[in-house]
Amino acid sequence: MTERAPLSRKLSSIAESATLKVDAKAKALQAAGRPVISYAAGEPDFATPQFIVDAAAEALHDPANYRYTPAVGLPVLREAIAAKTLRDSGLEVSASQVVVTNGGKQAVYQAFQTVLNPGDEVLLPAPYWTTYPEAIALADGVPVEVFAGADQDYKVTVEQLEQARTDRTTALVFVSPSNPTGSVYTPEETQAIGEWAVEHGIWIISDEIYQNLVYGGARAVSIVEAVPDAANQTILVNGVAKTYAMTGWRVGWMVGPADAIKLAANLQSHLSSNVNNIAQRAALAALTGPQTEAEEFRQAFDRRRQVIVAELSKIAGVTVPDPLGAFYAYPDVQGLLGREWRGKRIETSLELADLILDEAEVAVVPGEAFGPSGYLRLSYALGDDALLEGVRRLQDLFSD
Repeated sequence: MTERAPLSRKLSSIAESATLKVDAKAKALQAAGRPVISYAAGEPDFATPQFIVDAAAEALHDPANYRYTPAVGLPVLREAIAAKTLRDSGLEVSASQVVVTNGGKQAVYQAFQTVLNPGDEVLLPAPYWTTYPEAIALADGVPVEVFAGADQDYKVTVEQLEQARTDRTTALVFVSPSNPTGSVYTPEETQAIGEWAVEHGIWIISDEIYQNLVYGGARAVSIVEAVPDAANQTILVNGVAKTYAMTGWRVGWMVGPADAIKLAANLQSHLSSNVNNIAQRAALAALTGPQTEAEEFRQAFDRRRQVIVAELSKIAGVTVPDPLGAFYAYPDVQGLLGREWRGKRIETSLELADLILDEAEVAVVPGEAFGPSGYLRLSYALGDDALLEGVRRLQDLFSD
Protein backbone atom coordinates (compact mmCIF):
# COMPACT_ATOMS: atom_id res chain seq x y z
CA MET A 1 0.00 0.00 0.00
CA THR A 2 1.31 3.46 -0.91
CA GLU A 3 2.29 5.61 2.04
CA ARG A 4 0.02 8.57 2.72
CA ALA A 5 1.10 11.87 1.18
CA PRO A 6 2.80 14.27 3.63
CA LEU A 7 1.03 17.15 5.32
CA SER A 8 1.58 20.77 4.33
CA ARG A 9 5.19 21.83 4.85
CA LYS A 10 4.09 25.46 5.14
CA LEU A 11 1.63 24.80 7.96
CA SER A 12 4.00 22.38 9.65
CA SER A 13 6.46 25.24 10.08
CA ILE A 14 3.91 27.50 11.79
CA ALA A 15 4.13 27.65 15.58
CA GLU A 16 1.14 27.74 17.91
CA SER A 17 0.38 31.18 19.34
CA ALA A 18 2.64 31.49 22.39
CA THR A 19 0.28 33.81 24.24
CA LEU A 20 -2.70 31.50 23.77
CA LYS A 21 -0.55 28.52 24.75
CA VAL A 22 0.51 30.09 28.05
CA ASP A 23 -3.04 31.24 28.74
CA ALA A 24 -4.41 27.75 28.08
CA LYS A 25 -1.85 26.23 30.45
CA ALA A 26 -2.78 28.75 33.15
CA LYS A 27 -6.49 28.03 32.75
CA ALA A 28 -5.87 24.28 32.92
CA LEU A 29 -3.98 24.73 36.20
CA GLN A 30 -6.76 26.94 37.55
CA ALA A 31 -9.32 24.31 36.60
CA ALA A 32 -7.26 21.76 38.53
CA GLY A 33 -7.56 23.90 41.64
CA ARG A 34 -4.21 25.73 41.51
CA PRO A 35 -4.37 29.41 42.58
CA VAL A 36 -2.66 30.58 39.39
CA ILE A 37 -2.80 34.26 38.50
CA SER A 38 -2.45 34.78 34.76
CA TYR A 39 -1.04 37.83 33.03
CA ALA A 40 -0.92 35.91 29.74
CA ALA A 41 -3.96 36.84 27.68
CA GLY A 42 -4.50 40.20 26.04
CA GLU A 43 -8.16 40.16 26.97
CA PRO A 44 -10.11 42.74 29.01
CA ASP A 45 -11.75 41.26 32.08
CA PHE A 46 -14.79 43.53 31.69
CA ALA A 47 -18.16 42.42 30.37
CA THR A 48 -19.17 43.76 26.97
CA PRO A 49 -21.33 46.87 27.58
CA GLN A 50 -25.01 45.97 27.91
CA PHE A 51 -26.23 48.22 25.09
CA ILE A 52 -24.02 46.26 22.70
CA VAL A 53 -25.39 42.96 23.97
CA ASP A 54 -28.92 44.34 23.62
CA ALA A 55 -28.24 45.26 19.99
CA ALA A 56 -27.13 41.70 19.32
CA ALA A 57 -30.21 40.32 21.06
CA GLU A 58 -32.45 42.51 18.94
CA ALA A 59 -30.62 41.40 15.79
CA LEU A 60 -31.49 37.79 16.63
CA HIS A 61 -35.13 38.55 15.87
CA ASP A 62 -34.49 39.91 12.38
CA PRO A 63 -34.65 37.08 9.79
CA ALA A 64 -32.39 39.10 7.47
CA ASN A 65 -29.54 38.22 9.81
CA TYR A 66 -30.11 34.50 9.25
CA ARG A 67 -28.97 34.77 5.63
CA TYR A 68 -25.77 35.38 3.73
CA THR A 69 -24.81 39.03 3.62
CA PRO A 70 -22.01 40.71 1.60
CA ALA A 71 -18.70 38.95 2.16
CA VAL A 72 -16.99 42.28 2.83
CA GLY A 73 -19.41 43.25 5.62
CA LEU A 74 -22.76 44.89 6.22
CA PRO A 75 -22.93 48.22 4.37
CA VAL A 76 -24.04 50.08 7.47
CA LEU A 77 -21.11 48.72 9.49
CA ARG A 78 -18.64 49.59 6.75
CA GLU A 79 -19.98 53.14 6.80
CA ALA A 80 -19.51 53.27 10.58
CA ILE A 81 -15.95 51.98 10.25
CA ALA A 82 -15.20 54.62 7.62
CA ALA A 83 -16.51 57.27 10.03
CA LYS A 84 -14.34 55.91 12.85
CA THR A 85 -11.31 55.88 10.56
CA LEU A 86 -11.83 59.56 9.82
CA ARG A 87 -12.45 60.38 13.49
CA ASP A 88 -9.54 58.45 15.03
CA SER A 89 -7.05 57.97 12.18
CA GLY A 90 -7.59 61.24 10.33
CA LEU A 91 -8.17 59.45 7.02
CA GLU A 92 -11.24 59.96 4.88
CA VAL A 93 -12.22 56.75 3.11
CA SER A 94 -15.35 55.41 1.49
CA ALA A 95 -17.14 52.35 2.80
CA SER A 96 -15.92 50.52 -0.31
CA GLN A 97 -12.40 50.71 1.14
CA VAL A 98 -13.40 48.63 4.18
CA VAL A 99 -13.48 44.86 4.62
CA VAL A 100 -15.03 43.49 7.82
CA THR A 101 -13.12 40.45 9.05
CA ASN A 102 -13.38 37.68 11.63
CA GLY A 103 -11.37 39.55 14.23
CA GLY A 104 -8.17 41.50 13.81
CA LYS A 105 -6.17 38.34 13.15
CA GLN A 106 -7.95 37.67 9.87
CA ALA A 107 -7.34 41.28 8.86
CA VAL A 108 -3.62 40.87 9.59
CA TYR A 109 -3.50 37.60 7.63
CA GLN A 110 -5.30 39.10 4.64
CA ALA A 111 -3.19 42.25 4.65
CA PHE A 112 -0.01 40.24 4.16
CA GLN A 113 -1.67 37.99 1.57
CA THR A 114 -2.67 41.14 -0.31
CA VAL A 115 0.71 42.90 -0.54
CA LEU A 116 3.32 40.10 -0.56
CA ASN A 117 4.77 37.89 -3.24
CA PRO A 118 7.09 34.92 -2.58
CA GLY A 119 10.40 36.03 -1.13
CA ASP A 120 9.33 39.59 -0.32
CA GLU A 121 10.87 40.92 2.88
CA VAL A 122 8.83 42.55 5.64
CA LEU A 123 10.52 44.78 8.20
CA LEU A 124 9.19 43.66 11.56
CA PRO A 125 10.03 45.88 14.54
CA ALA A 126 10.72 43.74 17.59
CA PRO A 127 9.40 43.05 20.17
CA TYR A 128 6.41 42.08 18.01
CA TRP A 129 3.05 40.36 18.43
CA THR A 130 3.61 36.65 18.01
CA THR A 131 1.20 36.31 15.05
CA TYR A 132 2.97 38.73 12.68
CA PRO A 133 5.94 36.55 11.62
CA GLU A 134 3.68 33.53 11.12
CA ALA A 135 1.20 35.52 9.02
CA ILE A 136 4.09 36.84 6.94
CA ALA A 137 5.40 33.31 6.40
CA LEU A 138 1.94 32.10 5.37
CA ALA A 139 2.04 34.72 2.62
CA ASP A 140 5.46 33.37 1.50
CA GLY A 141 7.13 36.50 2.84
CA VAL A 142 10.32 36.77 4.88
CA PRO A 143 10.14 38.59 8.23
CA VAL A 144 13.20 40.75 8.96
CA GLU A 145 13.40 41.63 12.64
CA VAL A 146 14.51 45.12 13.65
CA PHE A 147 15.02 45.17 17.40
CA ALA A 148 14.68 48.08 19.80
CA GLY A 149 15.29 47.46 23.50
CA ALA A 150 14.11 49.09 26.69
CA ASP A 151 16.74 51.82 26.25
CA GLN A 152 14.78 52.96 23.16
CA ASP A 153 11.39 52.48 24.81
CA TYR A 154 11.07 49.55 22.37
CA LYS A 155 10.67 51.92 19.39
CA VAL A 156 12.71 51.51 16.21
CA THR A 157 14.25 54.43 14.37
CA VAL A 158 14.36 55.34 10.70
CA GLU A 159 18.10 54.69 10.80
CA GLN A 160 17.52 51.10 11.96
CA LEU A 161 14.88 50.54 9.30
CA GLU A 162 17.11 51.92 6.58
CA GLN A 163 19.94 49.66 7.68
CA ALA A 164 17.64 46.63 7.39
CA ARG A 165 16.13 47.65 4.03
CA THR A 166 17.13 45.73 0.91
CA ASP A 167 15.90 45.67 -2.67
CA ARG A 168 13.50 42.90 -1.57
CA THR A 169 11.87 45.01 1.16
CA THR A 170 8.18 45.27 0.31
CA ALA A 171 6.40 46.08 3.57
CA LEU A 172 6.79 47.42 7.09
CA VAL A 173 4.76 46.49 10.15
CA PHE A 174 3.92 49.56 12.25
CA VAL A 175 2.13 49.15 15.59
CA SER A 176 1.40 52.02 17.95
CA PRO A 177 0.36 51.42 20.70
CA SER A 178 2.37 48.24 20.68
CA ASN A 179 1.57 44.71 21.66
CA PRO A 180 3.61 43.46 23.56
CA THR A 181 5.34 46.57 24.92
CA GLY A 182 2.64 49.23 25.27
CA SER A 183 4.96 51.77 23.63
CA VAL A 184 3.45 54.67 21.69
CA TYR A 185 5.38 56.44 18.95
CA THR A 186 5.37 60.23 19.16
CA PRO A 187 3.82 62.19 16.27
CA GLU A 188 7.32 63.15 15.13
CA GLU A 189 8.57 59.55 15.21
CA THR A 190 5.50 58.38 13.34
CA GLN A 191 5.91 61.08 10.70
CA ALA A 192 9.57 60.23 10.15
CA ILE A 193 8.83 56.55 9.62
CA GLY A 194 5.90 57.29 7.33
CA GLU A 195 7.92 59.66 5.18
CA TRP A 196 10.73 57.09 4.93
CA ALA A 197 8.27 54.40 3.79
CA VAL A 198 6.78 56.73 1.18
CA GLU A 199 10.22 57.66 -0.09
CA HIS A 200 11.02 54.00 -0.74
CA GLY A 201 7.57 52.85 -1.93
CA ILE A 202 7.17 50.43 0.97
CA TRP A 203 3.77 49.11 2.03
CA ILE A 204 2.80 49.84 5.64
CA ILE A 205 0.67 47.38 7.59
CA SER A 206 -0.45 49.53 10.53
CA ASP A 207 -2.19 47.69 13.35
CA GLU A 208 -4.36 50.21 15.23
CA ILE A 209 -6.32 47.80 17.44
CA TYR A 210 -5.15 49.63 20.60
CA GLN A 211 -5.38 53.20 19.29
CA ASN A 212 -8.09 54.22 21.77
CA LEU A 213 -6.23 52.81 24.80
CA VAL A 214 -3.65 55.50 25.57
CA TYR A 215 -2.66 57.17 28.83
CA GLY A 216 -0.74 60.01 30.40
CA GLY A 217 -1.81 62.52 27.77
CA ALA A 218 -0.43 60.43 24.90
CA ARG A 219 -2.19 60.15 21.56
CA ALA A 220 -1.58 57.37 19.08
CA VAL A 221 -1.32 59.38 15.88
CA SER A 222 -2.11 57.25 12.85
CA ILE A 223 0.67 57.02 10.32
CA VAL A 224 -1.77 58.10 7.58
CA GLU A 225 -2.65 61.19 9.59
CA ALA A 226 1.00 62.02 10.20
CA VAL A 227 1.84 61.44 6.52
CA PRO A 228 -1.25 61.72 4.29
CA ASP A 229 0.79 60.65 1.25
CA ALA A 230 1.21 57.24 2.91
CA ALA A 231 -2.48 56.40 2.52
CA ASN A 232 -2.01 54.90 -0.94
CA GLN A 233 0.44 52.33 0.40
CA THR A 234 -1.01 51.63 3.86
CA ILE A 235 -3.45 49.03 5.13
CA LEU A 236 -4.96 49.84 8.52
CA VAL A 237 -5.99 46.93 10.73
CA ASN A 238 -8.40 47.42 13.61
CA GLY A 239 -11.38 45.96 15.48
CA VAL A 240 -13.72 46.23 18.45
CA ALA A 241 -12.08 43.55 20.62
CA LYS A 242 -9.88 45.60 22.95
CA THR A 243 -11.67 48.94 23.31
CA TYR A 244 -15.11 47.46 23.96
CA ALA A 245 -14.19 44.17 25.71
CA MET A 246 -15.45 42.19 22.71
CA THR A 247 -12.65 39.68 22.11
CA GLY A 248 -15.05 36.77 21.68
CA TRP A 249 -17.33 38.55 19.21
CA ARG A 250 -14.67 38.30 16.49
CA VAL A 251 -15.17 41.49 14.51
CA GLY A 252 -12.24 43.29 12.98
CA TRP A 253 -11.59 45.14 9.75
CA MET A 254 -9.03 46.35 7.27
CA VAL A 255 -8.99 49.71 5.50
CA GLY A 256 -6.81 50.57 2.53
CA PRO A 257 -6.46 51.67 -1.09
CA ALA A 258 -9.26 50.48 -3.37
CA ASP A 259 -7.09 48.15 -5.43
CA ALA A 260 -5.65 46.40 -2.37
CA ILE A 261 -9.04 46.11 -0.69
CA LYS A 262 -10.45 44.56 -3.86
CA LEU A 263 -7.86 41.78 -3.65
CA ALA A 264 -8.57 41.22 0.04
CA ALA A 265 -12.30 41.12 -0.67
CA ASN A 266 -11.79 38.47 -3.34
CA LEU A 267 -9.76 36.39 -0.89
CA GLN A 268 -12.37 36.70 1.85
CA SER A 269 -15.15 35.70 -0.54
CA HIS A 270 -13.48 32.30 -0.77
CA LEU A 271 -11.91 32.09 2.69
CA SER A 272 -14.80 32.84 5.04
CA SER A 273 -17.50 34.95 3.36
CA ASN A 274 -19.37 37.29 5.72
CA VAL A 275 -18.67 37.71 9.42
CA ASN A 276 -21.48 36.54 11.73
CA ASN A 277 -24.30 39.04 11.21
CA ILE A 278 -25.25 39.23 14.89
CA ALA A 279 -21.68 40.10 15.83
CA GLN A 280 -21.60 42.73 13.06
CA ARG A 281 -24.72 44.36 14.49
CA ALA A 282 -23.09 44.36 17.92
CA ALA A 283 -19.98 46.00 16.47
CA LEU A 284 -22.16 48.64 14.80
CA ALA A 285 -23.70 49.47 18.18
CA ALA A 286 -20.25 49.70 19.75
CA LEU A 287 -18.96 52.17 17.17
CA THR A 288 -22.07 54.35 16.99
CA GLY A 289 -23.36 54.14 20.56
CA PRO A 290 -22.30 55.92 23.77
CA GLN A 291 -18.58 55.68 24.54
CA THR A 292 -19.02 56.11 28.30
CA GLU A 293 -18.17 52.56 29.29
CA ALA A 294 -15.28 52.34 26.88
CA GLU A 295 -13.82 55.41 28.57
CA GLU A 296 -14.37 53.79 31.98
CA PHE A 297 -12.47 50.73 30.77
CA ARG A 298 -9.61 52.96 29.62
CA GLN A 299 -9.45 54.72 32.98
CA ALA A 300 -9.38 51.36 34.79
CA PHE A 301 -6.52 50.19 32.57
CA ASP A 302 -4.66 53.40 33.33
CA ARG A 303 -5.02 52.83 37.06
CA ARG A 304 -3.79 49.26 36.73
CA ARG A 305 -0.93 50.38 34.50
CA GLN A 306 0.37 52.70 37.17
CA VAL A 307 0.14 49.98 39.82
CA ILE A 308 1.92 47.28 37.84
CA VAL A 309 4.74 49.60 36.72
CA ALA A 310 5.30 50.86 40.26
CA GLU A 311 5.28 47.40 41.81
CA LEU A 312 7.43 45.67 39.17
CA SER A 313 9.96 48.49 39.48
CA LYS A 314 10.50 47.50 43.12
CA ILE A 315 12.14 44.24 42.02
CA ALA A 316 15.92 44.59 41.83
CA GLY A 317 17.17 43.64 38.36
CA VAL A 318 13.93 44.59 36.60
CA THR A 319 13.59 47.65 34.34
CA VAL A 320 10.09 48.74 33.30
CA PRO A 321 9.66 51.42 30.63
CA ASP A 322 6.40 53.28 31.20
CA PRO A 323 3.83 51.89 28.71
CA LEU A 324 1.64 54.69 27.36
CA GLY A 325 -0.81 52.48 25.49
CA ALA A 326 -2.53 49.07 25.18
CA PHE A 327 -2.64 47.04 28.42
CA TYR A 328 0.77 45.43 28.69
CA ALA A 329 3.92 45.94 30.72
CA TYR A 330 7.10 44.62 29.12
CA PRO A 331 9.83 44.58 31.76
CA ASP A 332 13.46 44.00 30.89
CA VAL A 333 14.44 41.14 33.22
CA GLN A 334 18.02 40.59 32.05
CA GLY A 335 19.13 41.53 35.55
CA LEU A 336 17.45 38.38 36.86
CA LEU A 337 19.18 36.06 34.39
CA GLY A 338 22.46 34.22 34.88
CA ARG A 339 21.54 33.77 38.54
CA GLU A 340 20.18 31.04 40.78
CA TRP A 341 16.62 31.25 42.08
CA ARG A 342 15.08 28.65 44.38
CA GLY A 343 17.97 26.32 43.59
CA LYS A 344 17.66 26.69 39.81
CA ARG A 345 20.08 28.60 37.59
CA ILE A 346 18.11 30.70 35.12
CA GLU A 347 19.67 31.76 31.82
CA THR A 348 16.71 32.79 29.63
CA SER A 349 13.38 34.51 30.04
CA LEU A 350 11.73 31.27 28.88
CA GLU A 351 13.29 29.48 31.86
CA LEU A 352 12.35 32.43 34.05
CA ALA A 353 8.67 32.21 33.02
CA ASP A 354 8.67 28.48 33.86
CA LEU A 355 10.20 29.21 37.25
CA ILE A 356 7.63 31.90 37.97
CA LEU A 357 4.77 29.56 37.14
CA ASP A 358 6.20 26.69 39.19
CA GLU A 359 7.31 28.68 42.23
CA ALA A 360 4.89 31.62 42.38
CA GLU A 361 1.93 30.20 40.45
CA VAL A 362 1.95 33.25 38.18
CA ALA A 363 1.66 32.94 34.38
CA VAL A 364 3.62 35.39 32.23
CA VAL A 365 4.71 35.22 28.58
CA PRO A 366 8.48 35.08 27.97
CA GLY A 367 10.22 37.45 25.60
CA GLU A 368 11.11 34.60 23.26
CA ALA A 369 7.49 34.72 22.04
CA PHE A 370 8.01 38.28 20.80
CA GLY A 371 11.66 38.42 19.80
CA PRO A 372 14.87 38.22 21.84
CA SER A 373 15.12 36.64 25.27
CA GLY A 374 15.44 38.80 28.37
CA TYR A 375 11.93 40.17 28.70
CA LEU A 376 8.48 39.25 30.01
CA ARG A 377 5.04 40.39 28.91
CA LEU A 378 2.42 40.94 31.58
CA SER A 379 -1.10 41.93 30.58
CA TYR A 380 -2.76 44.13 33.18
CA ALA A 381 -6.21 43.46 31.74
CA LEU A 382 -7.24 41.51 34.83
CA GLY A 383 -8.89 42.37 38.14
CA ASP A 384 -7.19 44.89 40.45
CA ASP A 385 -6.81 42.47 43.37
CA ALA A 386 -5.37 39.66 41.27
CA LEU A 387 -3.02 42.07 39.52
CA LEU A 388 -1.54 43.29 42.79
CA GLU A 389 -1.37 39.83 44.35
CA GLY A 390 0.49 38.42 41.34
CA VAL A 391 3.16 41.12 41.36
CA ARG A 392 3.66 40.71 45.09
CA ARG A 393 4.27 37.01 44.53
CA LEU A 394 6.99 38.02 42.07
CA GLN A 395 8.45 40.42 44.61
CA ASP A 396 8.61 37.59 47.16
CA LEU A 397 10.15 35.17 44.66
CA PHE A 398 12.95 37.55 43.68
CA SER A 399 13.65 38.97 47.13
CA ASP A 400 16.30 36.29 47.84
